[in-house]
Amino acid sequence: MNDRKFTFIFCTNDSLLLEESIHYINHLIVPDGYETDLLTVTDAASITEGYNEAMQASDAKYKIYIHQDVFILNKYFLCDLLSIFESDPLIGMIGMVGYEKVAKDGIMWHSNRAGNIYVSRPKSPYPDLSGYRYNAAHEGYDLVAEIDGFLMATCQDLPWDTDRLDGWDFYDAFQSIHFLSEGYKIAVPRQSHPWCMHDDDKMPTLFRYDHYRQIFLQTYPQLLGRSCTEIYDILRRQD
Repeated sequence: MNDRKFTFIFCTNDSLLLEESIHYINHLIVPDGYETDLLTVTDAASITEGYNEAMQASDAKYKIYIHQDVFILNKYFLCDLLSIFESDPLIGMIGMVGYEKVAKDGIMWHSNRAGNIYVSRPKSPYPDLSGYRYNAAHEGYDLVAEIDGFLMATCQDLPWDTDRLDGWDFYDAFQSIHFLSEGYKIAVPRQSHPWCMHDDDKMPTLFRYDHYRQIFLQTYPQLLGRSCTEIYDILRRQD
């Protein structure tokens, strides 16, 4: 494992979006003594399959799983990630937007959010952005129960759940619980200005989304409505 390396990992089907996302990555400031790498998967049967394939192919300690339509605006992104990871050895994953609790219905955006992002105008079924509560503090981070999958940075390699997830939804919720179950914390930096832009104006395929949501609800009924601290306690009692 190369502990001085960052790898960006994409599952991609759009070369133009990928090229634009890479353009922003190429302009990031790299911490002294560190290097960056890029892996793309173009023929994955599912996002969990693609991410597992890339995870196993990379020797980087720091892996950044990112959607092809996400553009990193914070030039010090890598330095800031490193600072958060090094502040607490139990932080295993970082996202740009996270959720204080696992929503009772399993739908992430029905829980209070931490972090920040620029995003295309939301469409139904997402609520208007004015309905979200963001932490506008300038420094530090919040510990959360789940993070949004548009960007998930890790310093630990935990396999993605290909057994339950054979599509493109709910991988972020399952992976968040996986990290918590292994005793790791999940952090979201406080951003007075968003570190990323998500240029996503597509509607989710709600039938498939609800299929995986039902799997999540059946797998983790005891965690619904719980914060990360409560989840730690519940999972410890199960061990």
